[in-house]
Amino acid sequence: MRAMQVTELGQPLSLREVPTPEPGLGQVQVKVHTCGLNFGDLLVIKGTYQEKPQLPATIGMELCGTITAVGEGVTDFARGQRVAAYCGFGALADYAAIPAAVCVPIPDKMPAEDAAAFLITYGTSHVALDYKAHLQPGERLLVLGASGGVGLTAVELGKLMGAEVIAVARGAAKLDVARAMGADHLIDSDTDDIRSMVKELGGADVVYDPIGGDQFKAALRACNPEARLIPLGFASGEVPQIPANHLLVKNLTVIGFYWGGYTRVNPKVLTDSFKVLTEWYVQGKIKPHVSHVLPLEQANEALDLLRARKATGKVVVSIN
Repeated sequence: MRAMQVTELGQPLSLREVPTPEPGLGQVQVKVHTCGLNFGDLLVIKGTYQEKPQLPATIGMELCGTITAVGEGVTDFARGQRVAAYCGFGALADYAAIPAAVCVPIPDKMPAEDAAAFLITYGTSHVALDYKAHLQPGERLLVLGASGGVGLTAVELGKLMGAEVIAVARGAAKLDVARAMGADHLIDSDTDDIRSMVKELGGADVVYDPIGGDQFKAALRACNPEARLIPLGFASGEVPQIPANHLLVKNLTVIGFYWGGYTRVNPKVLTDSFKVLTEWYVQGKIKPHVSHVLPLEQANEALDLLRARKATGKVVVSIN
């Protein structure tokens, strides 16, 4: 089968012919239809991700496909069933052998492109805002990186959960996308002063931050008393150092959050979240924003869209 693999850190992926994986104990074999790309894939290629696979390695954290074989001990899934999965690695290939425990059935009305854009982005935002930050109706939510994969879902879900949403993104075009997803207020990170504008709007009660760096520092200083800040990524390349005295003065809470970690420590958090999100999708309350769909052979170009921040929402690779 074909697979896009990291053969050398920091270099483009290589399209290689590799053996088709067979499902082991507790696994299923999936014919992959689509793979949703994530910022974490770029970190794997650089060698800076939390988990480091042995090279050569097939990357791709998120997939939609059809089960083609079932391993020993698997009783909840059957051949021919459509599933989405957060597999960590291996999705940029014709087939993947993955634990059945990370698979979820998807509704018949959900296209493969939507399914591959669904789990990580919506799951990250929903667990962060609901389970971790306990976002309440009427609170003011500040979303940094609001036009990216997770940021855009935070805007959409925050609005659905009853918050007043402030979206921060680079340039008018990206801010227009955030507005279409429900943002009440728009801040251009290229030209506007985030701290002063947020304070003029009444301050932030919850901060959703996949960016880090100077934007986190500005958001911290624009928080209301008892605000909650959720750092969940550092797309700026700078991990902010948090002054504890600022937390003390305003009784602020900084909430560490890594969505993928719940697959090991408490997977029920993710499965419960996915049930809610699936219901909202079927009811037409949420809809993934996929800005680009490229074939497997152009996976490097697809990754470049993320690297250069030229995408809005999700970039999906189609595997036929």
